[in-house]
Amino acid sequence: MMEDSLWTQLRRESEAVVRQEPKLSILFQECLLKWSSFEEALSVRLARKLSSQAFCLETLQELLLTAFSSTTTIQNQMRQDILAVKDRDPACEQVLIPFFYFKGFHALCTYRAAHYYWQKGDHHLALYLQSILSATLAVDIHPAARIGSGILLDHATNFVAGETTVIEDNVSILHEVTLGGTGKEQGDRHPKVRQGVLIGSGAKILGNIEIGTGAKVGAGSVVLNDVSPHTTVAGVPAKTVSKATGKATGDSPALCMDHHLESGADQSNKESVPESF
Repeated sequence: MMEDSLWTQLRRESEAVVRQEPKLSILFQECLLKWSSFEEALSVRLARKLSSQAFCLETLQELLLTAFSSTTTIQNQMRQDILAVKDRDPACEQVLIPFFYFKGFHALCTYRAAHYYWQKGDHHLALYLQSILSATLAVDIHPAARIGSGILLDHATNFVAGETTVIEDNVSILHEVTLGGTGKEQGDRHPKVRQGVLIGSGAKILGNIEIGTGAKVGAGSVVLNDVSPHTTVAGVPAKTVSKATGKATGDSPALCMDHHLESGADQSNKESVPESF
């Protein structure tokens, strides 16, 4: 069997914590060190965090583990997600930090389990997992939404993604972002966020619109129209920042996490476009 380098790293980091902080030894033993795989340990960690009176801890753990063990696609997505946090979040120096503590990573993994059951046709089970996630972590992702790998939900509080949302690979999203409908349409009605996009905190992206590859959306913006690839938009309603080109810095703003707006901002939109986000 091929060595799981992420699992090896998690165990090594956890053993070091137990030596340094003996008071945490029970937590680290019960949620990681006693298990033989990343999927087993993650299902235990999430079940302990999400369990409620309706589902006992053991039942919830079994449901999560079944989903996590079902396909290599889910397993690879979760590994890319945790590495995205490690690579892009300066507050995260070890992979064990999102594993144990960061609800953005926890929310994504719980969504992936709910999405697995949704695709199987177990819609009520999927919606129940969604409701637990929303009530416990204040993150509301419809299980039918389609989300790629390498996703960073930074802080994650009050993140909302509707039923027909699509988020491609390597996207970074801050807290209080809504990927929602306009309230007047049915069917395919939610945003499509392409690869490498960076979405600032509090942004509201509404309707069946496309946020193009490598685009950047400023904090607090309300986006109601398509955003071209590698373009920065900000404001209420959102407008292209640079009068000349509006090109976002770098090919993939999500990876560099640069939240400043580019120089040469359109001064005609000065009141609605913040200097930075």
